Amino acid sequence: MKNGEIVELVKEKDIILEKINSLIYGSIEIRENDNKKYIYVHFRDGGIVITKYVGEYNDNTYNLILNNNTIANQLKKQLRIINKKLKELNYVDTQLDDKVMKNIDFARKHLAETIYKQAILEGVATTYADTENIIEGGKANNMTSEDIMKIVNLKHAWDFILNKDVITSKTDFNLLQEINKLIEEGFYYTAGQIRTVPVKIGGTEYIPPFPVKTVLEEDINNILNTKYSTIDIAIELLLYTTKRQIFIDGNKRSSVIFANHYLISHGKGIIVIPAKLVSEYKELLVNYYEGKDIGKIKKFLKEKCYLKI
Repeated sequence: MKNGEIVELVKEKDIILEKINSLIYGSIEIRENDNKKYIYVHFRDGGIVITKYVGEYNDNTYNLILNNNTIANQLKKQLRIINKKLKELNYVDTQLDDKVMKNIDFARKHLAETIYKQAILEGVATTYADTENIIEGGKANNMTSEDIMKIVNLKHAWDFILNKDVITSKTDFNLLQEINKLIEEGFYYTAGQIRTVPVKIGGTEYIPPFPVKTVLEEDINNILNTKYSTIDIAIELLLYTTKRQIFIDGNKRSSVIFANHYLISHGKGIIVIPAKLVSEYKELLVNYYEGKDIGKIKKFLKEKCYLKI
């Protein structure tokens, strides 16, 4: 529960910081040059006073900054409350290891390609160009609103795990729930919650048992505590959480991002299923669900889907 609360607070903190950074605010200074007035603002960032040029003076911009100052103060007050709660939970904002920072950069560099491949895995009718467009806030032609939302949600989930505070948190069941909540946002009101209805998987007679939180937490912890290599543990996490079908939907997407959180937090690269190998992966998954060719799918993930830095 403690780690889940920390994850929620860190997520809320990140949203507030994003809102603050999007505002033009600060102490206003009007400078004159050649009979024209120009607006500058002064504000502190990390203890350093920064001066920023806003533009030529007009009443609307001036009043907007005044309004933003009020909003920024309110957001900073919320931030102080969150930081206080995190401190009470003994959360420490640690400096990331250099190899983890490099891995985050590596993941971000491949983000559009990674999300495109995940979308293809889910049967989303998209192209790489459209996926990149959507991620950058643009429009996509000939795509349903549902498919666009799936890509946007994948972007949110990846942004979440690549957050400096989140990447230092433990790869546990609470984190998996947060990932699924982001992936299924807008599709199911039960997003992130353990499913309470039976499910069937196409192409196999395997029927996943009803998930039990205590069992899931114990199984995930057991995987994390094995003496396997980092990539082998990530693969075990991916396959286990996929097979259990913990959530009503989005299990494959959630599992891949969950496993990548573990990999990236150890600075060991990323896992992504290539678009051209989706059919092969799905066939291997069906066999895995039925207890067949277990070693084969692990070898497939390790040799064909693992990108080292």
